[in-house]
Amino acid sequence: MPVLDSVRMKPALRIIVLVPALALTACASRYGPSDLAAGASRDAVRERLGEPTGQYALPGGGLRLEFAGGPFGKHTYMVEMAADGRVSGWTQVLTEAHFNRVVPGMQADELRRLLGRPGEVAGIWRGASVWSWRYETPFCQWFRVTLEPDGTVRDAGYSPDPLCEVNDNEDRTR
Repeated sequence: MPVLDSVRMKPALRIIVLVPALALTACASRYGPSDLAAGASRDAVRERLGEPTGQYALPGGGLRLEFAGGPFGKHTYMVEMAADGRVSGWTQVLTEAHFNRVVPGMQADELRRLLGRPGEVAGIWRGASVWSWRYETPFCQWFRVTLEPDGTVRDAGYSPDPLCEVNDNEDRTR
């Protein structure tokens, strides 16, 4: 009779596996401003997304609120607030279309206003630094920008994400 017992347990196992998976899916889908409509208040934004990770003044008295997903996050949402304190729009900025707007000579504050805080900052030779952002891509790469000591962009481009190299090395040792 052990075969019958294992057959009867399959529905229970399915429930044990599916309930946590569905809960995680619900949590994951709650992040992001997808249901914020134009005209929503700043309080509605705060209720939906929490406290912003950055904010940037816009021409005309508006404000750009940054909601970064953390150092390993691949999404940073910028919510545009009009001068009247209402949402005028939002966008996910960690995309190649936004990265391609980074040009040599751009100032660090412009870069932050465009892409939000970097996931990683590393110092390099003679005071320069490299800011890096992970993003959704089918390739294991991230976007990196080299900043001169005076805060101007020297260059920008894509390179392999070192997290992938760590995972690749782990796979080779098994």
